[in-house]
Amino acid sequence: MSVQVYGCNHVAIEVDDIKKAIAFYKDVFNLEKLDSGEGDAFFKLGEHQFLAIFEVKKLQPGGMRHFGIMVRDEAQLAEVRRKITGKYKLKLEPPSAAISTTHGATASRLSISTTNR
Repeated sequence: MSVQVYGCNHVAIEVDDIKKAIAFYKDVFNLEKLDSGEGDAFFKLGEHQFLAIFEVKKLQPGGMRHFGIMVRDEAQLAEVRRKITGKYKLKLEPPSAAISTTHGATASRLSISTTNR
């Protein structure tokens, strides 16, 4: 019997300011916060998926770390791009591929890699 992956359970990321990260993910993606503690937070991403955020004293450079989120349509993609680049002054990396859609699908895919440099 071979194992078949049917989805992703969670994504874990590190941030250097948990309060800013919580505000960002609630504002940009309207995520439901499941739980939080001192230095961490958990958001619902789907029926059985969650985003885990952990605060660290110093972020370590790690190349191209990213995760993907699906939104409903092009209008929502535009709203996310506007908030990320305008309100939060983050640079999408790479700019041409950071937000893309899957035509003919019921959802648009968003792959997020940002830098504030």
